[in-house]
Amino acid sequence: MTKGLFSEFDEVSTKQWKQKIQFELNGADYQTLVWHSNEDISVKPFYNADDLKDISQTSNTQATAWRICDTVFVNDTEKANKKALKSIHQGAESIKFIIPNHDISIDALLTDIDSKKVLLHFELHFLNSDFVKQLFNAVSDKKSFIHTDIIGKLAKTGNWFNNMNSDIDQFKSIAQQTNSFSINATLYQNAGANMVQQLAYALAHANEYLNILDEELTSESKQQTKVIFNIAVGSNYFFEIAKLRALRLLWETLASEYQVKSECHILVTPSKRNKTVYDYNTNIIRSTTECMSSILGGANTICNLPYDSVFHKSNSFSERIARNQLLILKHESYFDKVNNPTDGSYYMESLTNQLAEKALALFKDIEVNGGFLKQLKVGTIQRKIKESAQKEQEQFDNNKDILVGSNKYPNPEDKMKKELELYPFVKTHYRKTLIEPIIEKRLAESLEQKRLNNEN
Repeated sequence: MTKGLFSEFDEVSTKQWKQKIQFELNGADYQTLVWHSNEDISVKPFYNADDLKDISQTSNTQATAWRICDTVFVNDTEKANKKALKSIHQGAESIKFIIPNHDISIDALLTDIDSKKVLLHFELHFLNSDFVKQLFNAVSDKKSFIHTDIIGKLAKTGNWFNNMNSDIDQFKSIAQQTNSFSINATLYQNAGANMVQQLAYALAHANEYLNILDEELTSESKQQTKVIFNIAVGSNYFFEIAKLRALRLLWETLASEYQVKSECHILVTPSKRNKTVYDYNTNIIRSTTECMSSILGGANTICNLPYDSVFHKSNSFSERIARNQLLILKHESYFDKVNNPTDGSYYMESLTNQLAEKALALFKDIEVNGGFLKQLKVGTIQRKIKESAQKEQEQFDNNKDILVGSNKYPNPEDKMKKELELYPFVKTHYRKTLIEPIIEKRLAESLEQKRLNNEN
Protein backbone atom coordinates (compact mmCIF):
# COMPACT_ATOMS: atom_id res chain seq x y z
CA MET A 1 0.00 0.00 0.00
CA THR A 2 1.40 3.40 -1.03
CA LYS A 3 2.19 5.71 1.85
CA GLY A 4 1.61 9.46 1.81
CA LEU A 5 4.30 11.59 0.19
CA PHE A 6 5.46 13.00 3.52
CA SER A 7 4.78 9.97 5.72
CA GLU A 8 8.51 9.35 6.32
CA PHE A 9 9.02 12.83 7.72
CA ASP A 10 8.17 13.96 11.22
CA GLU A 11 5.68 16.79 11.55
CA VAL A 12 7.15 20.14 12.50
CA SER A 13 5.01 22.29 14.78
CA THR A 14 4.65 26.05 14.63
CA LYS A 15 6.58 26.32 17.88
CA GLN A 16 9.49 24.34 16.43
CA TRP A 17 9.59 26.53 13.32
CA LYS A 18 9.66 29.68 15.46
CA GLN A 19 12.46 28.26 17.62
CA LYS A 20 14.52 27.44 14.52
CA ILE A 21 13.97 30.93 13.11
CA GLN A 22 14.85 32.52 16.45
CA PHE A 23 18.08 30.53 16.52
CA GLU A 24 19.00 31.66 13.00
CA LEU A 25 18.37 35.28 13.99
CA ASN A 26 21.23 35.13 16.49
CA GLY A 27 19.18 36.72 19.24
CA ALA A 28 17.33 39.32 17.15
CA ASP A 29 13.63 39.72 17.87
CA TYR A 30 11.35 37.39 15.84
CA GLN A 31 8.87 40.28 15.46
CA THR A 32 11.33 42.10 13.18
CA LEU A 33 10.31 39.59 10.50
CA VAL A 34 6.61 40.35 10.86
CA TRP A 35 5.33 42.87 8.31
CA HIS A 36 2.31 45.05 9.13
CA SER A 37 0.06 46.11 6.25
CA ASN A 38 -2.11 49.22 5.98
CA GLU A 39 -5.08 46.93 6.59
CA ASP A 40 -3.70 46.12 10.05
CA ILE A 41 -2.83 42.59 8.99
CA SER A 42 0.38 41.12 10.40
CA VAL A 43 2.18 39.07 7.76
CA LYS A 44 4.28 36.35 9.33
CA PRO A 45 7.56 35.01 7.88
CA PHE A 46 6.06 31.53 7.49
CA TYR A 47 2.68 29.78 7.41
CA ASN A 48 1.82 26.14 7.95
CA ALA A 49 -1.14 23.83 8.45
CA ASP A 50 -1.80 25.24 11.91
CA ASP A 51 -2.97 28.46 10.23
CA LEU A 52 -5.88 26.60 8.65
CA LYS A 53 -7.20 24.94 11.80
CA ASP A 54 -9.69 27.63 12.74
CA ILE A 55 -10.69 28.93 9.30
CA SER A 56 -12.82 27.53 6.50
CA GLN A 57 -10.94 27.07 3.25
CA THR A 58 -12.28 28.84 0.19
CA SER A 59 -12.54 27.37 -3.28
CA ASN A 60 -11.89 29.46 -6.36
CA THR A 61 -13.24 27.81 -9.50
CA GLN A 62 -13.01 30.85 -11.76
CA ALA A 63 -9.36 30.99 -12.80
CA THR A 64 -9.73 29.18 -16.15
CA ALA A 65 -12.84 31.10 -17.22
CA TRP A 66 -11.51 34.67 -17.41
CA ARG A 67 -12.04 36.76 -20.51
CA ILE A 68 -9.79 39.32 -22.18
CA CYS A 69 -11.73 42.56 -22.46
CA ASP A 70 -11.15 45.72 -24.51
CA THR A 71 -12.76 49.04 -23.61
CA VAL A 72 -14.36 51.08 -26.40
CA PHE A 73 -15.60 54.63 -25.83
CA VAL A 74 -18.62 55.33 -28.03
CA ASN A 75 -18.25 58.86 -29.34
CA ASP A 76 -18.78 57.99 -33.00
CA THR A 77 -20.96 54.87 -33.41
CA GLU A 78 -19.43 53.70 -36.68
CA LYS A 79 -15.86 54.14 -35.44
CA ALA A 80 -16.70 52.40 -32.16
CA ASN A 81 -18.12 49.42 -34.04
CA LYS A 82 -15.03 49.15 -36.26
CA LYS A 83 -12.74 49.41 -33.25
CA ALA A 84 -14.66 46.68 -31.41
CA LEU A 85 -14.54 44.35 -34.42
CA LYS A 86 -10.80 44.95 -34.79
CA SER A 87 -10.25 44.17 -31.10
CA ILE A 88 -12.24 40.94 -31.42
CA HIS A 89 -10.21 39.96 -34.49
CA GLN A 90 -7.00 40.59 -32.52
CA GLY A 91 -7.97 38.41 -29.57
CA ALA A 92 -10.44 40.26 -27.34
CA GLU A 93 -13.09 37.91 -25.92
CA SER A 94 -15.20 40.65 -24.38
CA ILE A 95 -15.97 44.29 -25.19
CA LYS A 96 -16.89 46.99 -22.72
CA PHE A 97 -18.70 49.86 -24.46
CA ILE A 98 -18.66 53.15 -22.57
CA ILE A 99 -21.68 55.12 -23.82
CA PRO A 100 -21.83 58.81 -22.81
CA ASN A 101 -25.34 59.57 -24.13
CA HIS A 102 -28.36 57.87 -25.67
CA ASP A 103 -28.07 59.57 -29.08
CA ILE A 104 -26.59 56.52 -30.76
CA SER A 105 -27.83 53.78 -33.05
CA ILE A 106 -27.73 50.53 -31.13
CA ASP A 107 -28.04 48.43 -34.29
CA ALA A 108 -25.13 50.29 -35.90
CA LEU A 109 -23.00 49.85 -32.80
CA LEU A 110 -23.57 46.09 -32.70
CA THR A 111 -23.27 45.41 -36.45
CA ASP A 112 -21.50 42.06 -37.10
CA ILE A 113 -20.77 41.54 -33.38
CA ASP A 114 -21.92 38.10 -32.23
CA SER A 115 -22.91 38.54 -28.57
CA LYS A 116 -23.24 34.76 -28.26
CA LYS A 117 -19.47 34.48 -28.65
CA VAL A 118 -18.29 37.85 -27.33
CA LEU A 119 -19.41 38.89 -23.86
CA LEU A 120 -20.58 42.50 -23.98
CA HIS A 121 -20.55 45.08 -21.20
CA PHE A 122 -22.33 48.42 -21.53
CA GLU A 123 -21.34 51.19 -19.14
CA LEU A 124 -23.92 53.98 -19.47
CA HIS A 125 -23.10 57.52 -18.34
CA PHE A 126 -26.77 58.41 -18.22
CA LEU A 127 -29.99 56.96 -16.80
CA ASN A 128 -32.67 56.02 -19.30
CA SER A 129 -34.78 52.89 -18.84
CA ASP A 130 -36.24 53.16 -22.37
CA PHE A 131 -32.76 53.11 -23.92
CA VAL A 132 -31.82 50.13 -21.75
CA LYS A 133 -34.91 48.26 -22.97
CA GLN A 134 -33.94 48.87 -26.59
CA LEU A 135 -30.35 47.87 -25.87
CA PHE A 136 -31.33 44.70 -24.02
CA ASN A 137 -33.66 43.66 -26.83
CA ALA A 138 -30.94 44.26 -29.42
CA VAL A 139 -28.45 41.92 -27.75
CA SER A 140 -28.94 38.37 -29.01
CA ASP A 141 -27.44 36.79 -25.89
CA LYS A 142 -28.98 37.97 -22.62
CA LYS A 143 -25.73 37.12 -20.82
CA SER A 144 -24.44 40.58 -21.69
CA PHE A 145 -24.13 43.07 -18.84
CA ILE A 146 -25.63 46.55 -18.62
CA HIS A 147 -23.93 48.47 -15.83
CA THR A 148 -26.32 50.60 -13.78
CA ASP A 149 -24.87 52.25 -10.68
CA ILE A 150 -26.69 55.33 -9.38
CA ILE A 151 -24.87 55.29 -6.03
CA GLY A 152 -21.54 55.10 -7.85
CA LYS A 153 -22.54 58.23 -9.76
CA LEU A 154 -23.38 60.01 -6.49
CA ALA A 155 -20.11 58.93 -4.84
CA LYS A 156 -17.94 60.01 -7.78
CA THR A 157 -19.60 63.31 -8.74
CA GLY A 158 -21.44 64.33 -5.58
CA ASN A 159 -24.79 64.40 -7.41
CA TRP A 160 -27.47 62.00 -8.60
CA PHE A 161 -28.26 61.75 -12.30
CA ASN A 162 -31.52 63.65 -11.63
CA ASN A 163 -32.61 63.32 -8.01
CA MET A 164 -32.73 60.46 -5.51
CA ASN A 165 -36.36 59.41 -6.02
CA SER A 166 -36.22 59.67 -9.79
CA ASP A 167 -32.93 57.76 -9.95
CA ILE A 168 -34.23 54.98 -7.70
CA ASP A 169 -37.37 54.59 -9.83
CA GLN A 170 -35.29 54.37 -13.01
CA PHE A 171 -32.86 51.99 -11.31
CA LYS A 172 -35.69 49.65 -10.29
CA SER A 173 -37.09 49.67 -13.82
CA ILE A 174 -33.69 48.88 -15.35
CA ALA A 175 -32.89 46.18 -12.79
CA GLN A 176 -36.22 44.47 -13.48
CA GLN A 177 -35.59 44.52 -17.23
CA THR A 178 -32.03 43.22 -17.03
CA ASN A 179 -32.08 41.23 -13.78
CA SER A 180 -28.79 42.89 -12.93
CA PHE A 181 -27.05 45.80 -11.27
CA SER A 182 -23.41 46.85 -10.89
CA ILE A 183 -21.13 48.32 -8.25
CA ASN A 184 -18.24 50.54 -9.31
CA ALA A 185 -15.73 49.88 -6.55
CA THR A 186 -12.75 51.03 -8.67
CA LEU A 187 -13.43 54.50 -7.28
CA TYR A 188 -12.51 53.47 -3.75
CA GLN A 189 -9.17 51.92 -4.69
CA ASN A 190 -8.19 54.74 -7.06
CA ALA A 191 -8.99 57.30 -4.35
CA GLY A 192 -6.72 55.57 -1.82
CA ALA A 193 -8.96 53.31 0.28
CA ASN A 194 -7.19 50.32 1.80
CA MET A 195 -8.32 46.81 0.89
CA VAL A 196 -10.55 46.27 3.92
CA GLN A 197 -12.33 49.54 3.12
CA GLN A 198 -12.64 48.62 -0.56
CA LEU A 199 -14.30 45.31 0.31
CA ALA A 200 -16.56 46.73 3.01
CA TYR A 201 -17.66 49.70 0.87
CA ALA A 202 -18.33 47.46 -2.14
CA LEU A 203 -20.44 45.16 0.05
CA ALA A 204 -22.32 48.04 1.70
CA HIS A 205 -22.83 49.58 -1.75
CA ALA A 206 -24.35 46.30 -2.97
CA ASN A 207 -26.47 46.02 0.18
CA GLU A 208 -28.12 49.37 -0.60
CA TYR A 209 -29.25 47.97 -3.94
CA LEU A 210 -30.49 44.71 -2.45
CA ASN A 211 -32.54 46.75 0.03
CA ILE A 212 -33.98 48.88 -2.78
CA LEU A 213 -34.83 45.81 -4.87
CA ASP A 214 -35.89 43.45 -2.08
CA GLU A 215 -39.62 43.87 -2.74
CA GLU A 216 -39.11 43.98 -6.52
CA LEU A 217 -37.27 40.66 -6.79
CA THR A 218 -39.43 37.57 -7.09
CA SER A 219 -38.22 34.18 -5.89
CA GLU A 220 -37.54 33.26 -9.54
CA SER A 221 -35.61 36.44 -10.37
CA LYS A 222 -33.49 35.99 -7.22
CA GLN A 223 -32.11 32.86 -8.85
CA GLN A 224 -31.11 34.81 -11.96
CA THR A 225 -30.04 38.23 -10.68
CA LYS A 226 -26.61 39.18 -12.04
CA VAL A 227 -24.40 41.37 -9.90
CA ILE A 228 -21.29 42.96 -11.40
CA PHE A 229 -18.46 44.27 -9.24
CA ASN A 230 -16.06 46.62 -11.04
CA ILE A 231 -12.82 46.31 -9.10
CA ALA A 232 -9.43 48.02 -9.39
CA VAL A 233 -6.40 45.91 -8.50
CA GLY A 234 -3.08 47.33 -7.29
CA SER A 235 0.44 45.92 -7.17
CA ASN A 236 0.38 44.26 -3.72
CA TYR A 237 0.41 40.90 -5.47
CA PHE A 238 -0.75 38.36 -2.88
CA PHE A 239 -3.04 40.77 -1.04
CA GLU A 240 -4.86 41.58 -4.29
CA ILE A 241 -5.39 37.89 -5.02
CA ALA A 242 -6.82 37.49 -1.52
CA LYS A 243 -8.98 40.61 -1.97
CA LEU A 244 -10.86 39.12 -4.93
CA ARG A 245 -11.24 35.77 -3.18
CA ALA A 246 -12.56 37.56 -0.09
CA LEU A 247 -15.03 39.52 -2.22
CA ARG A 248 -16.67 36.29 -3.40
CA LEU A 249 -16.92 35.04 0.17
CA LEU A 250 -18.49 38.30 1.30
CA TRP A 251 -20.94 38.39 -1.61
CA GLU A 252 -22.07 34.82 -0.87
CA THR A 253 -22.67 35.78 2.75
CA LEU A 254 -24.67 38.90 1.85
CA ALA A 255 -26.62 37.30 -1.00
CA SER A 256 -27.72 34.39 1.17
CA GLU A 257 -29.46 36.84 3.52
CA TYR A 258 -31.65 37.98 0.60
CA GLN A 259 -32.05 34.45 -0.84
CA VAL A 260 -30.19 35.58 -3.98
CA LYS A 261 -28.48 32.54 -5.46
CA SER A 262 -26.41 33.90 -8.34
CA GLU A 263 -22.65 34.39 -8.18
CA CYS A 264 -21.19 37.81 -8.70
CA HIS A 265 -19.34 38.72 -11.89
CA ILE A 266 -16.02 40.45 -11.17
CA LEU A 267 -14.70 42.81 -13.83
CA VAL A 268 -11.16 43.99 -13.02
CA THR A 269 -9.07 46.92 -14.22
CA PRO A 270 -5.54 47.70 -13.02
CA SER A 271 -5.33 50.54 -10.52
CA LYS A 272 -4.65 54.09 -11.70
CA ARG A 273 -3.24 55.06 -8.33
CA ASN A 274 0.28 53.71 -8.90
CA LYS A 275 0.59 54.65 -12.58
CA THR A 276 3.13 57.29 -13.55
CA VAL A 277 3.89 59.85 -16.25
CA TYR A 278 7.67 59.57 -15.95
CA ASP A 279 9.38 56.30 -16.85
CA TYR A 280 5.97 55.23 -18.14
CA ASN A 281 7.14 51.84 -19.45
CA THR A 282 7.21 50.66 -15.82
CA ASN A 283 3.41 50.89 -15.99
CA ILE A 284 3.51 47.81 -18.24
CA ILE A 285 5.21 45.81 -15.49
CA ARG A 286 2.78 47.08 -12.87
CA SER A 287 -0.31 46.30 -14.93
CA THR A 288 1.03 42.83 -15.84
CA THR A 289 1.41 41.76 -12.20
CA GLU A 290 -1.99 43.31 -11.46
CA CYS A 291 -3.57 41.26 -14.24
CA MET A 292 -1.85 38.15 -12.84
CA SER A 293 -3.34 38.88 -9.41
CA SER A 294 -6.73 39.32 -11.05
CA ILE A 295 -6.56 35.96 -12.78
CA LEU A 296 -5.37 34.04 -9.72
CA GLY A 297 -7.95 35.84 -7.58
CA GLY A 298 -10.77 34.62 -9.83
CA ALA A 299 -11.76 37.62 -11.96
CA ASN A 300 -14.30 36.82 -14.68
CA THR A 301 -13.32 39.64 -17.03
CA ILE A 302 -10.11 41.71 -17.20
CA CYS A 303 -9.80 45.06 -18.99
CA ASN A 304 -6.14 45.99 -18.98
CA LEU A 305 -5.04 49.61 -18.69
CA PRO A 306 -2.82 50.98 -21.51
CA TYR A 307 0.56 52.05 -20.13
CA ASP A 308 0.13 55.66 -21.33
CA SER A 309 -3.54 56.15 -20.49
CA VAL A 310 -2.66 58.70 -17.80
CA PHE A 311 -1.29 61.25 -20.28
CA HIS A 312 -2.02 60.09 -23.84
CA LYS A 313 -5.27 60.01 -25.76
CA SER A 314 -6.60 56.64 -26.82
CA ASN A 315 -4.24 55.13 -29.40
CA SER A 316 -3.99 51.79 -31.17
CA PHE A 317 -0.38 51.07 -30.18
CA SER A 318 -0.73 51.19 -26.39
CA GLU A 319 -4.13 49.48 -26.57
CA ARG A 320 -2.57 46.64 -28.57
CA ILE A 321 0.21 46.32 -25.99
CA ALA A 322 -2.39 46.16 -23.20
CA ARG A 323 -4.33 43.45 -25.02
CA ASN A 324 -1.17 41.51 -25.83
CA GLN A 325 -0.19 41.45 -22.16
CA LEU A 326 -3.37 39.47 -21.48
CA LEU A 327 -2.95 37.31 -24.59
CA ILE A 328 0.55 36.34 -23.43
CA LEU A 329 -0.73 35.49 -19.95
CA LYS A 330 -3.45 33.29 -21.41
CA HIS A 331 -1.84 31.66 -24.44
CA GLU A 332 1.87 31.63 -23.63
CA SER A 333 2.00 31.64 -19.83
CA TYR A 334 -1.01 29.28 -19.53
CA PHE A 335 -2.81 31.31 -16.88
CA ASP A 336 -6.05 29.64 -17.97
CA LYS A 337 -5.01 26.04 -17.36
CA VAL A 338 -5.29 25.65 -13.59
CA ASN A 339 -8.74 26.21 -12.16
CA ASN A 340 -7.88 26.78 -8.50
CA PRO A 341 -4.17 27.67 -8.25
CA THR A 342 -4.41 29.39 -4.86
CA ASP A 343 -6.71 26.94 -3.08
CA GLY A 344 -5.19 25.43 0.04
CA SER A 345 -2.20 27.77 0.21
CA TYR A 346 -1.64 28.44 3.91
CA TYR A 347 -0.70 32.05 3.24
CA MET A 348 -3.49 32.77 0.76
CA GLU A 349 -6.20 31.13 2.84
CA SER A 350 -5.07 33.08 5.90
CA LEU A 351 -4.96 36.39 4.01
CA THR A 352 -8.36 35.78 2.41
CA ASN A 353 -10.05 35.06 5.72
CA GLN A 354 -8.42 37.97 7.52
CA LEU A 355 -9.47 40.43 4.81
CA ALA A 356 -12.98 38.99 4.73
CA GLU A 357 -13.38 39.10 8.52
CA LYS A 358 -12.11 42.68 8.83
CA ALA A 359 -14.25 43.83 5.90
CA LEU A 360 -17.34 42.14 7.34
CA ALA A 361 -16.76 43.87 10.68
CA LEU A 362 -16.48 47.26 8.95
CA PHE A 363 -19.58 46.50 6.86
CA LYS A 364 -21.56 45.74 10.02
CA ASP A 365 -20.36 49.02 11.53
CA ILE A 366 -21.56 50.90 8.45
CA GLU A 367 -24.97 49.25 8.68
CA VAL A 368 -25.30 49.94 12.42
CA ASN A 369 -24.61 53.61 11.68
CA GLY A 370 -27.31 53.99 9.04
CA GLY A 371 -25.94 52.29 5.96
CA PHE A 372 -23.69 53.28 3.07
CA LEU A 373 -25.85 56.06 1.63
CA LYS A 374 -26.21 57.79 4.97
CA GLN A 375 -22.48 57.57 5.64
CA LEU A 376 -21.81 59.04 2.20
CA LYS A 377 -24.19 61.91 2.87
CA VAL A 378 -22.59 62.82 6.21
CA GLY A 379 -19.10 62.46 4.75
CA THR A 380 -17.87 59.53 6.85
CA ILE A 381 -16.87 57.37 3.86
CA GLN A 382 -15.04 60.28 2.21
CA ARG A 383 -13.17 61.11 5.43
CA LYS A 384 -12.06 57.52 6.01
CA ILE A 385 -10.80 57.18 2.43
CA LYS A 386 -8.90 60.47 2.68
CA GLU A 387 -7.25 59.30 5.91
CA SER A 388 -6.16 56.06 4.25
CA ALA A 389 -4.98 57.92 1.13
CA GLN A 390 -2.95 60.37 3.22
CA LYS A 391 -1.24 57.51 5.05
CA GLU A 392 -0.32 55.88 1.75
CA GLN A 393 0.83 59.24 0.32
CA GLU A 394 3.15 59.77 3.29
CA GLN A 395 4.63 56.31 2.73
CA PHE A 396 5.29 57.24 -0.90
CA ASP A 397 6.74 60.65 -0.01
CA ASN A 398 9.06 59.00 2.55
CA ASN A 399 10.18 56.34 0.05
CA LYS A 400 8.58 53.53 2.03
CA ASP A 401 6.18 52.87 -0.84
CA ILE A 402 8.31 52.67 -3.99
CA LEU A 403 7.43 53.49 -7.59
CA VAL A 404 10.56 52.91 -9.67
CA GLY A 405 11.22 55.83 -11.98
CA SER A 406 9.34 58.24 -9.74
CA ASN A 407 10.49 58.32 -6.11
CA LYS A 408 13.23 55.72 -6.67
CA TYR A 409 15.82 55.62 -9.47
CA PRO A 410 14.31 58.47 -11.52
CA ASN A 411 15.83 59.20 -14.91
CA PRO A 412 16.80 62.90 -14.86
CA GLU A 413 16.95 62.91 -18.67
CA ASP A 414 13.30 61.89 -18.93
CA LYS A 415 11.35 64.88 -20.35
CA MET A 416 7.55 64.64 -20.52
CA LYS A 417 6.19 68.18 -20.85
CA LYS A 418 5.79 67.92 -24.65
CA GLU A 419 4.31 64.40 -24.40
CA LEU A 420 1.20 65.34 -22.45
CA GLU A 421 -1.97 65.02 -24.53
CA LEU A 422 -4.19 64.73 -21.46
CA TYR A 423 -4.01 66.61 -18.16
CA PRO A 424 -2.74 63.87 -15.81
CA PHE A 425 -3.57 65.48 -12.47
CA VAL A 426 -6.65 66.02 -10.32
CA LYS A 427 -8.87 68.62 -11.98
CA THR A 428 -10.68 71.20 -9.88
CA HIS A 429 -14.21 72.04 -11.00
CA TYR A 430 -16.18 74.39 -8.77
CA ARG A 431 -19.78 73.24 -8.83
CA LYS A 432 -22.64 72.72 -6.43
CA THR A 433 -22.91 69.14 -5.15
CA LEU A 434 -25.22 67.37 -2.73
CA ILE A 435 -22.33 65.57 -1.04
CA GLU A 436 -18.55 65.72 -1.13
CA PRO A 437 -17.39 63.59 -4.08
CA ILE A 438 -14.74 60.90 -3.70
CA ILE A 439 -11.71 62.06 -5.68
CA GLU A 440 -9.33 59.71 -7.48
CA LYS A 441 -5.68 60.72 -7.22
CA ARG A 442 -2.41 59.08 -8.23
CA LEU A 443 0.43 58.80 -5.73
CA ALA A 444 3.04 60.44 -7.97
CA GLU A 445 1.04 63.54 -8.94
CA SER A 446 2.76 66.13 -6.71
CA LEU A 447 6.22 64.81 -7.55
CA GLU A 448 5.44 64.84 -11.27
CA GLN A 449 4.13 68.40 -11.16
CA LYS A 450 7.42 69.54 -9.60
CA ARG A 451 9.44 67.72 -12.25
CA LEU A 452 7.37 69.19 -15.08
CA ASN A 453 7.77 72.70 -13.69
CA ASN A 454 11.55 72.17 -13.53
CA GLU A 455 11.91 70.90 -17.08
CA ASN A 456 13.91 73.15 -19.41
